[in-house]
This record gives sequence, C-alpha cells and structure tokens, in this order.
Amino acid sequence: MTDTLDGKTAQFGAAVLNALPRDMTKATIDRWLGDSTGLKNVLRNTFCPPPQSGIVDCDAQPFVPEGWTVEEHKKMGQMKLKKKGEELFLNGQKLVFLSKRQVKGKSIVGHELRKELGNETVLNANVLDHLLAHPELIPDSWKKDAEDNYRYIFFWGTIYRYSDGGLCVRFLDWFGGEWCWDYYWLGGGWSVGDPAAVLAS
Repeated sequence: MTDTLDGKTAQFGAAVLNALPRDMTKATIDRWLGDSTGLKNVLRNTFCPPPQSGIVDCDAQPFVPEGWTVEEHKKMGQMKLKKKGEELFLNGQKLVFLSKRQVKGKSIVGHELRKELGNETVLNANVLDHLLAHPELIPDSWKKDAEDNYRYIFFWGTIYRYSDGGLCVRFLDWFGGEWCWDYYWLGGGWSVGDPAAVLAS
C-alpha cells in the first residue's frame, strides 16, 4: 500500500511541475510553499482551470489600504469581464485608453488627466482587485505595449487619499513574474506607458 501511494505521489508531483509555467520565479514558488492556501489555489487553478469570464460588483465598497481613505468611487453596477484572445472586454466593450497628451513622448499631469477622463467610463478599483484575484483574465498584451514598454493600467474610477494626504490612483502591472498593484500620485506625469482602464465608446 505504501509503495503504491509513494508511486502515485511521485506521479502527481511530476504532473504539477509539468503544469506550472516555465517562467515561474523562485520567489513565487517559495511563497506558495509557505502558504498552504496559496498552494491549494495553484493546484485548483492548474487542474480545474477557471472560466475566462467573471462578474464584478462595481457598486461594492472598494478595498482601502491601511491609512488611506476613498476620495471618489464611481459606481457602475454589475459588469461582466471576458477575455477573448489578447483583448479584455467589459460588457462586450474593449478597454484601455490613452489621452492624446500621453503619446509621442508627451505626458500629462494626473490632475489634468482626471479632468479629461471626467466624460469617460473609467473603471473603478473593484475591477482591478477582481483581476488580481483572477489573473487568468488579464491579457498578456497588458504587460507591454507594441514598442516593448512596460504598461501600468490605471483604474481612475476610484481616487484615494493616502496617508500623506495626497491623492492617488491604483494601477495594475506585471512585476517579478506576477500581476500586482501599486499607486501613483496625481501630481505626477502620465505618459504612454500609463493607460487608463476605460470602456471604449
């Protein structure tokens, strides 16, 4: 009985290793090994792949990092995300927007970009957090643009005030072999690598 179990365990381990992405980083593996919940999620997603779509409640209260407050949160109801090839759609519409003032080497100050986006359907941080929970929905094309520049996808539907008192927006980016979030203050400049997650008109 023991020999049979050991044999099955070895086969299972080999199957897991073969199923993992080839660009897996040591840090990611170490984190999973130290976190049984994370490892269970990896195995569940590896052997029971999740669907390529999902419903996001954009009316719910957003995640608020410790010491931060929410300055503005635009509610959008229930939104359906769906990945098709290398494009992400929300309610059947494409995402990602660049101002004309963000291309050809130009940049725009965050406060001005916020005003310019006032008439656009900007996605809020609930969508960002849903994507982080379901990274299989994020297109690889969101990692870099056509000119091989890293992209930072901003979710302007939720504006935060962080602990120092300044306004900021959270963004999604590919870092260290995995998707994560960070933030940028509105006093800074947004250039070609900083598109907004916006429903195309």
